[in-house]
Amino acid sequence: MRLLGPAEIRILADKLDLRPTKKLGQNFVIDAGTVRRIVRVADLSPEDVVIEVGPGLGSLTLALLPAASHVVAVEIDPVLAAQLPVTVAERDLSDKLTVVNADAMKITPDDLAGFTPTALVANLPYNVAVPVVLHLLEALPSLRKGLVMVQSEVADRLAAGPGSKVYGIPSVKAAWYADVRRAGPVGRTVFWPVPNVDSGLVSLTRREPPVTTVRREEVFQVVDAAFAQRRKTLRAALASWAGSPAQAETALRAAGVDPSSRGEQLDVTAFARIAEHRPKKN
Repeated sequence: MRLLGPAEIRILADKLDLRPTKKLGQNFVIDAGTVRRIVRVADLSPEDVVIEVGPGLGSLTLALLPAASHVVAVEIDPVLAAQLPVTVAERDLSDKLTVVNADAMKITPDDLAGFTPTALVANLPYNVAVPVVLHLLEALPSLRKGLVMVQSEVADRLAAGPGSKVYGIPSVKAAWYADVRRAGPVGRTVFWPVPNVDSGLVSLTRREPPVTTVRREEVFQVVDAAFAQRRKTLRAALASWAGSPAQAETALRAAGVDPSSRGEQLDVTAFARIAEHRPKKN
């Protein structure tokens, strides 16, 4: 498979009069070795249907197509969405590509032309990486695995475990859906334009959420409240959520959680237990 090289990418960008924008978080991968590495680490099977978010000029898309059954590329930029099928047609792989011109934050299964994605593989726009990952894991339960390239600090937060300094809301919410781990660093020079931050790969493997009697939204409310004021104990941080500090303490003790602990010490199952003991409103 002939992939896009730096010179071809720049020619294509000039043809489209493309100027990558910070608003859309556009940093295009121009290194063929990097996209091959992403596909290799993603560990795709010939049966996998891949959803790719932000395919841009198609450098990663071209590497994904031979490795998967089908690629559904979700691109918000209408110019890029129109060009991608043309680029792929030049390599005789059009039958394996579907392009959806849409905002990934609003995607539902009905938007994917009848395809049921099993894997998420993407170079995600840095400014929306976390909400896109969480939205797709929630909206597309068929996703069994994923490999995303994000800002290095975001990769650290997504993959962090309890007790880590960077463990927080993204860590807990991602853990609701999947086992998450760092899958390697990515240098700055593989992008055009070159970003002023380092990047990293994050691997996601779907697992069942914690067994609980409450809805996911109720658990996430506890998570949001616990990390809204990180320096506070859970007794204080959850006071508004519970109705008062005393009620928060009662709920925490009922859940088997020390009221003087802090959110960064708890895993997702502990947050689910707390949610189950929210005081009933009169």
